[in-house]
Amino acid sequence: MIIGAILAAVAVAFVVVKYLPLKLRWIPSVILLLLAIFLGVKIYDGILEPIKFSEEKVQKFSVVVDNLKIIRDAEVKYYEVNAKYTRDKAGLINFINTAKLAITETKTIVKKVQKSGGVIIDEEIRVTDTIGYEPVLKYFKGRNFTDMFKVPGVDGVEFELEIGSVEKVPGLVVATFRARTPKKGILIGMNESLMKQEMEAIENDQIKGEFVSVGSLDEVTTGGNWPPAYDKKDGAKKD
Repeated sequence: MIIGAILAAVAVAFVVVKYLPLKLRWIPSVILLLLAIFLGVKIYDGILEPIKFSEEKVQKFSVVVDNLKIIRDAEVKYYEVNAKYTRDKAGLINFINTAKLAITETKTIVKKVQKSGGVIIDEEIRVTDTIGYEPVLKYFKGRNFTDMFKVPGVDGVEFELEIGSVEKVPGLVVATFRARTPKKGILIGMNESLMKQEMEAIENDQIKGEFVSVGSLDEVTTGGNWPPAYDKKDGAKKD
């Protein structure tokens, strides 16, 4: 569109010089002025559009990441109790409301141990005892975990939740989980060209790929695919 406006300006200038008498040259001058204003606006918008897009996408992604962090923390606590992850969304919410975590204490005790030849020696061993229980709910105080599976800003859409396993080393199979949602649904209604670029993002300061996700089905991780910038406000809260 900008190229078209430039060509139109060149055409008007050519007509003015070649054909128009002096008394009528004020008309194309007005047209050229309007074209200049139009070009200025378009160039200004072209510069600002990516900046506005970046600011708006961060706002949209931030609340999505917040929910993924709650899901991640819920799965981690579920694993601590059950030694596995779950894809039961309602069950995970109920787990937060009702489950308890064991509080353990590890101490060193001295025990008499008989060695070969009838020799008895004192040997230190570490013993872990359960000394009480605490509600899982304690770790989710002030967090809206009942709505954690809803994708903020996208009506009627929930995060995908899957579980799997990975053979970390031969003979050692480790449970995995992944929660995610497509970026496209979050950014719908925004600049199509910039949305396409966002789907293909691979930079370290971007959320990589087509999804916003936490965990993995192919790797043993509970991390998300967002950059550290999305965790900064968590650090500020702790301070």
